[in-house]
Amino acid sequence: MEQSESAERYAALKVIAHDAPLEPGVYLWKDSGDTVIYIGKAKVLRNRLRSYFAGKKDVKTATLLKHAASIETIITTNEYEALLLEHTLIKQYWPRYNIALKDDKTYPMVRISAECFPRISKTRRVIEDGSRYFGPFPNGRAVDTLLTLVEKLYPLRKCQILRKRKTPCMYYHIGRCSGPCCGRISAEAYETIIGRAMRFFSGDMEALVIDLTVQMHQEAAALHFEKAVDFRDAIAAIESLSPENAVLDFDPEARDYIAWASEGTLTTFTVFSLRDGKMRGRELFRARSAAADAESLETFIAAYYTLERPPPARIFIQKEVFGQESDWSSRVLLQNWFTETFGRVPALLAPSEKRHEAVLAMARQNALDDLRRRLKERGAGPALDELARTLGLHARPVRIEGFDIAQLDGKHPVASLISFKNGAPDKKNYRVFKLRTVVGVVDDFAAMREAVRRRYSRLLREGAELPDLILIDGGIGQVNAAKGVLDELGISCDIVGLAKREEELYLPHTTEPIRLPQRSEGLKVLQFARDETHRVATALNQKLRSKDLSFSRLEMVKGVGPKKAAALMKRYRSLVSIAAASVADIRAAAALNEHTALAIKAAVSEALSNKPPLARGQGDGRVGKSLALLAMDDSAEVSAVAETPPDYAKP
Repeated sequence: MEQSESAERYAALKVIAHDAPLEPGVYLWKDSGDTVIYIGKAKVLRNRLRSYFAGKKDVKTATLLKHAASIETIITTNEYEALLLEHTLIKQYWPRYNIALKDDKTYPMVRISAECFPRISKTRRVIEDGSRYFGPFPNGRAVDTLLTLVEKLYPLRKCQILRKRKTPCMYYHIGRCSGPCCGRISAEAYETIIGRAMRFFSGDMEALVIDLTVQMHQEAAALHFEKAVDFRDAIAAIESLSPENAVLDFDPEARDYIAWASEGTLTTFTVFSLRDGKMRGRELFRARSAAADAESLETFIAAYYTLERPPPARIFIQKEVFGQESDWSSRVLLQNWFTETFGRVPALLAPSEKRHEAVLAMARQNALDDLRRRLKERGAGPALDELARTLGLHARPVRIEGFDIAQLDGKHPVASLISFKNGAPDKKNYRVFKLRTVVGVVDDFAAMREAVRRRYSRLLREGAELPDLILIDGGIGQVNAAKGVLDELGISCDIVGLAKREEELYLPHTTEPIRLPQRSEGLKVLQFARDETHRVATALNQKLRSKDLSFSRLEMVKGVGPKKAAALMKRYRSLVSIAAASVADIRAAAALNEHTALAIKAAVSEALSNKPPLARGQGDGRVGKSLALLAMDDSAEVSAVAETPPDYAKP
């Protein structure tokens, strides 16, 4: 029994690892009691976590997997942020399987010793003796430069052990030490000097750089060029000391950052808490609500903050709910609630600085990742059930096929057919049609009838499976046109139209459209499918128009007829490729003489320089080989090798 539970737990952990984010971040292994037992960082979280389950396990990994019950991931913007967050979380949780502050061996820190007359030094090891530490810093050379400048500017003690002396050492006489060993300076005065020196490492970079720049110019004006160079090097070192990051900013004021992501009735809230300028971790909260974002947010805030977890002085909230404080209609309600519950009102702020925007962006990315997992775990079943219920369908629309028409003044009319299965794109069943009955005529209804007839008459001949729902990109006119064809073929398949302007749904032979809420998951599935039909149809139409223009340009050259133009386009597929080809290659591609090949290159170059932007970018193969050849292939139906559509589960 115990062995079976262990195998199930191992399998569950493996699934979490294989579905981890592809971003940098920190991962926390937890045991069955939700205690953090190991913390690590990764450039790509998924790759790092998957490595724990690959190959032969060493003793450390095997022990970790034996005691682990869950994995939590926190996405950061870059690997350096992951390092800083890992450093903070290890000090916060002290996981039993971590080597204490292992990364301090790689990244240096600055130590202010816990003594009456402190020393400033560089270290890679933390000693819990009350000393103050700054960092870690990724640029060790910059730290050395700053420490050298600090020694020149501030007379701090140099001896490792402070002993009473009668006479000061050489450093005192050259102005590099204030002589605390001889009683030449008081502890209070020395602390003032230490405070000034700490500015180099405490995060007050902007003000410090301004001060150093002023001093650099003063020294240069006084012709003290060596000192001016020292200040210049210090400024460069400060600017390269620590990249901008969202997990460490040295602002001591406590503050929270709240972001969220929602899809349908699912919402995930993320809270990042910064205390003493360091991020103290991330909290995720899952909710189900049909309310608007502002209402959901006020409910969450009222539930999150308690007497055991009081609010900080500032709470930053992503801009989607309010850009200006006065825009938030529920602000007064929350102010009253904060006053009654805590006797004070924290500042509810939209981000006004890059550092706050960076933290909220990271919080939102974490919320989006959790929402993605929730949608994947649940699948599209509820959305499809909503469609079946709302539209009165015969069954859940597991298989959806969608149509759209694209043409320009009757030229190159085409239709696209996309296929969705269980709410996700079924790319191998995408199709495109080069329409025949509406060439030179602008008639969307006739075009829709041709596309629908060609598709489903073929499925009937082949005895293939019919879809559960047909989606038409258009209003009641297009829907009735398609419905008429289905009736002629004896097909009783459900059909619905989605009109883009108001996002209204039309059923056959109805006068009033169906309007679903914007947060409706069923509507989002149909919108996704509709957008796919439009993208594929438009891409094909533009491709054919580009081909048409390309053929006409080539045939304008003396000695090039339709066959030679077709040979060139089959070989190069675009005017851009022809322009880049050598004269010898062009001659070989269509059996041309050198004079004609030179004329083709000249004509193509002129065409590209004068061609409208839309046509100029269409011969680059974006729709794929099958579509590129379609201008020369009059086949009834071809598979569409289109741009890869995104996953429905991805928010």
